[in-house]
Amino acid sequence: MEQQAAVAIGIFLIIYGLIISEKIHRTIVAMLGGLLMVLFGIVDQETAIHHIDFNTLGLLIGMMIIVSITAETGLFKYIAIWAAKKAKGRPVPIMIALALITAAGSAFLDNVTTVLLMVPVTFSITRQLRVPPFPYLITQIIASNVGGTATLIGDPPNIMIGSAVKELTFLAFITNLAPIVVLIMIVYVPLFVLIFRKKLKTTPDRIQSIMNIDEKELINDHPLLIKCIVILGLTIIGFFLHQTLHLESAIIALSGAFLLLLLTGEHRMEGAFTKVEWTTIFFFVGLFVLVSGLIETGVIAKLAEQAIALTDGNLLAASMLILWISAIASAFLDNIPFVATMIPMIQEMGGRGITDLEPLWWSLALGACLGGNGTLIGASANLIVAGLSGKEGYPIRFLDYMKYGFPLMLLSIAMASVYLILRYLI
Repeated sequence: MEQQAAVAIGIFLIIYGLIISEKIHRTIVAMLGGLLMVLFGIVDQETAIHHIDFNTLGLLIGMMIIVSITAETGLFKYIAIWAAKKAKGRPVPIMIALALITAAGSAFLDNVTTVLLMVPVTFSITRQLRVPPFPYLITQIIASNVGGTATLIGDPPNIMIGSAVKELTFLAFITNLAPIVVLIMIVYVPLFVLIFRKKLKTTPDRIQSIMNIDEKELINDHPLLIKCIVILGLTIIGFFLHQTLHLESAIIALSGAFLLLLLTGEHRMEGAFTKVEWTTIFFFVGLFVLVSGLIETGVIAKLAEQAIALTDGNLLAASMLILWISAIASAFLDNIPFVATMIPMIQEMGGRGITDLEPLWWSLALGACLGGNGTLIGASANLIVAGLSGKEGYPIRFLDYMKYGFPLMLLSIAMASVYLILRYLI
């Protein structure tokens, strides 16, 4: 077993290093890592499949289908332009409005999907105002990761935690995480204004060009819009009731997706399936199998044992350790593989002396999701915005982002520390 554990650790570290380096696409690397665990006999095929979390995958696929069809109606463009006009076309209030819409959208759609919808509209607005897009994009990245922290479906780490721990329902995520998310956004908004207001100057003529847009013309399919809103509403209600209904969140998301496809006609099915981010789905598959090698060889159990020894089984110390390690690690590593490694470790800690694991799960969720704001590679949403911005001719540099993102991330983790201590640990 020790030899197998050494091989599993070796494969894991090599694959993790390749994911961080971004020399090869992370999906290819993760899938190869998972396959190596099977090929080297660390896990057999049946065990590998058992470790794949199909609830996480189903939830992601279902929501991607619903959002891709809804995007065809022009609803998200309408919301962005409507908000810009409510802000009287002024650059700084528009920046705040778009950040708040991104935070809210990330909570109920997921942060990756939300930024994919928001960034093209943002460039349209900044071109008309002739202001630099950088402040808008930075605030949206940060808002997407903060907003996504609030719910089960907002950020991939939360989806993974909720799927692994059945007691943590959709409502539990909101009641435990939304209060601190709202507080963080309340603190962030004046800081965004303070940091970026001098960079956002424009002329009255350009402001008027925004005010002249008729947002109602952006809605291009009213019947489809009604169907999408009804199905999206029913799906979100289903998430709230999933424990009462005794249904997994994946079943609710997939039911919503295929009911919408039924209502809108099969001619939309192919388009909807092409919009599913299959690279992300297979990245998760590879990752689950990769981590299964560490679980099956006892490596995760050993790490849990050491963490308990380090904290002396103290819940407060363990929570703070997980929160801050998760935040710092997630700033420099993609938070998805990190959380995939941490979940079985916390589960193992439950069998080794710490009986109340709930504060540890919230510590992991807050650390991983908020920590993703620390650097440009900390979360998937960050990389997607950077990629879209680069295509528009405005590359976001690692250090340019970090000088804003990292201090704001540390502030949010400090606030989360106080929140966790006051609510769960004293």
